Amino acid sequence: MTASLPETAVSAADRYDQPRLLADVGGTNARFALETTPGQFEAVEVLAGADYATLGDAVRAYLALPQVLELGKARHAAIAIANPVEGDQIRMTNHHWQFSIEALRQEAGLETLLVVNDFYALARSLPHLKENDKVQVGGGTARSGVPLGLLGAGTGLGVSGLIPAGNSWTALSSEGGHVGFSPANELEVAILQFAWREFEHVSAERFLSGAGVELIYRALADHHGQAPEAIDAPEISRRAMAGECALSNEVLEVFCGMLGCAAGNLAVTLGAQGGVYIGGGIVPRLGERFAQSCFRSRFERKGRFSAYLSQVPTYVITADYPAFLGVSAILSEKLSA
Repeated sequence: MTASLPETAVSAADRYDQPRLLADVGGTNARFALETTPGQFEAVEVLAGADYATLGDAVRAYLALPQVLELGKARHAAIAIANPVEGDQIRMTNHHWQFSIEALRQEAGLETLLVVNDFYALARSLPHLKENDKVQVGGGTARSGVPLGLLGAGTGLGVSGLIPAGNSWTALSSEGGHVGFSPANELEVAILQFAWREFEHVSAERFLSGAGVELIYRALADHHGQAPEAIDAPEISRRAMAGECALSNEVLEVFCGMLGCAAGNLAVTLGAQGGVYIGGGIVPRLGERFAQSCFRSRFERKGRFSAYLSQVPTYVITADYPAFLGVSAILSEKLSA
């Protein structure tokens, strides 16, 4: 599989002497690619994290694939990972992998290995997204030269932002998904009270994630006096979108409302008048159902600041592998320094 940056982001036409290894490692899957020219991603593969004991095992498995071997040995690599990155030791919050960056570099035979937070990398991709890489939900018009906001629900809840810095941008290494959840109505209070039975600290991520969809389902079943079925987040979403289950439909609507409130909080916190972008693995799969949900109305519902937020656009990122755009830019900066 091959993917590429928009033409405006490609700064050279010559192939690299050797390809560059890029990866986007989440709590569920690890996505790999070789960048053979600036913005040209080849041999894109998605490996299930559960199939490998360590990230090193997954890296070696990818590098041993025939289509990867044909492109040549990589000397430089950059990995975006769904975890804080502080120092050499990484221990993933939503997966069992842990590793030393330096040890992994040596294990993979690399000269350069950069590891950055996945939403830091995704934030760096935002200026490179083409129009068909995103879909606007609701109104608003983006202003130039102002911050952008980013959040996305998947295995966890990622949060970041992009701040203008002269002619460039500074991305935020944020763990904003772990802020305390703040309910906005009586139903969300009931859901929060249910969650407190299981968790001492209920973060925004407890609800705005795959596991969060399941937690909302159990909470709403309890609220309505129903017995919940043993179903997972994809099945809840499927039933809701197929119109097969009123409870599942309510779960999805509550989820979208909570996400809208979180996105609005991020917009006013950062002054993100350039727009708030929604990534992650859940929302892009919802398509028109998300656009028709209460997400945008909840985004704007901020009392005296409703008029302010009505002018801020919100976008769903629909590009297949947007994090590659970000780690590519980060690695290029490192190698040209």
